[in-house]
Amino acid sequence: MAVFVALGAFLMTLAGGWTAQRVTDRRHLVLGLAGGLMLGVVGLDLLPEALRAAGREVFGVPAALLLFVAGFLLAHLVERTLALRQAAHGADEHGHRAPEVGLTAAGAMVGHSAMDGVAIGAAFQVGGGMGAAVALAVIAHDFADGFNTFTITSLYGNARRRAIGMLVADAFAPVVGALSTIFVTIPESVLGGYLGLFGGVLLYLAAAEILPEAHHEHPARSTLLCTVAGAAFIWLVVGISG
Repeated sequence: MAVFVALGAFLMTLAGGWTAQRVTDRRHLVLGLAGGLMLGVVGLDLLPEALRAAGREVFGVPAALLLFVAGFLLAHLVERTLALRQAAHGADEHGHRAPEVGLTAAGAMVGHSAMDGVAIGAAFQVGGGMGAAVALAVIAHDFADGFNTFTITSLYGNARRRAIGMLVADAFAPVVGALSTIFVTIPESVLGGYLGLFGGVLLYLAAAEILPEAHHEHPARSTLLCTVAGAAFIWLVVGISG
């Protein structure tokens, strides 16, 4: 049953990526929506789950929040390092983003989708009702995952072929994750730490890259509305699945 449900997540991820491809003539709206979706996923889905799962504190601060900050700083460090390396080879730092950043971020999305599959498998091990609730949440927000995976990969200058490749990998990841639960059980505290770290990476990409790019050439009200709509959509998904 868990694998069957993960196939639904596979199709929803592809649908999200297909949507991102079809609206490239409204790129600023696509980026605004992607930024809102990522903000919603981080603030309304990943962080609450990370705080619940990670549990323990380190010097009075929840471990999930420390890893969240670490993820943000890690994403900033990786991007600055790649940008400086590119500038040293004669590239315009502001006009040409490092494709490796997009591939790394998309790879993190793939890892997150695999953990979604693990969550589905673990929930069905607990019981059918728990499995159905988790499956609803995963399938609903995998549309946003597919949308964001294609958008992030493309934003950093990667060819369409690479963006599609990362999208397909992201779609297969929940199925692989669900299959893995037959053999492996991931401790909840480890899962919580991972969600915190991944949340910091996503927030950096949304706040420092995607949203500024969305408003750079088209500072329109419609772009802002797309951002709000993306965050509101995740709130709706979280509310329904809760």
